Amino acid sequence: MTINNTPAMEQTTRKTEEGASEGTVSLNIPGVDAQAVAPEQNEVPAGAKQQQAQRPAEDLVWIDTPGIGQRGGIIIKDLRLSIKNGEFVYLIGKTGSGKSTLLRLLYGDVPLTSGVGRVAGFDLRRLDEESIPYLRRRLGIVFQDFQLLSDRNVYQNLAFVLRATGWRDETKIKERILEVLRNVGMQGTQDKFTYELSGGEQQRIAVARALLNEPELIIADEPTGNLDPNTSAEILRLLLDINHRHGTAVVMATHDYTMILKFPSRTVKIDGGTLHEVQKKAAEPSDRAKE
Repeated sequence: MTINNTPAMEQTTRKTEEGASEGTVSLNIPGVDAQAVAPEQNEVPAGAKQQQAQRPAEDLVWIDTPGIGQRGGIIIKDLRLSIKNGEFVYLIGKTGSGKSTLLRLLYGDVPLTSGVGRVAGFDLRRLDEESIPYLRRRLGIVFQDFQLLSDRNVYQNLAFVLRATGWRDETKIKERILEVLRNVGMQGTQDKFTYELSGGEQQRIAVARALLNEPELIIADEPTGNLDPNTSAEILRLLLDINHRHGTAVVMATHDYTMILKFPSRTVKIDGGTLHEVQKKAAEPSDRAKE
């Protein structure tokens, strides 16, 4: 379950740095804030504000639709999903069952054409190109294949995202980068290039990138899929720690049922084109962190 947009990201990198002060910059990478907002547009415009939907305080995500799909076909039917603030939710299912489609729906990459849907206060039925960037600034997205810029060091990768999303004070940019690197246990790596890092270290940097703008929800699409079991456990512990310490909600698609047994939490499964609960009650944070 990967989305390989690296060429588009590398092409857009130069465009962003050359024209970062001119309106909206299209990055085409949800994890790097697919359409970043230049500083003079840092406030949510009136049109985007109208897209923000009222929701119960505890519901960060609420989807109720007859079905979602792509290219005219329904992949998941009769979909009902709610995620509360601070929840940690596993999403499981066979390859091709629709896990990535559901995650892409949450960050506005797949349209919701029927029913109702809200994510971080935004009405998915009314999302347009203007409001999608503002939705994504409330989300952090982590991919299986990291999607880091290979021609830049760690600091430059993270600074690129902050500048593209409206940060201009270089002192604050540096402070924020060092802070998120500490949060993911990667302090002291800011001058390293991504090819100098192991797969687990690259994924930690990808998690740091997702944390830059203090998201309400982290969407992790098979974040341990390319990692060995021990490194996978480290990344999962990191996401659980972020969830526990910062109260950031996490929805994580995975095939690794061993990790779910080791670190139990609420689990939903796509099976036969429908979504249903497998485990409703999450383990206590103290229990999840024992391993």
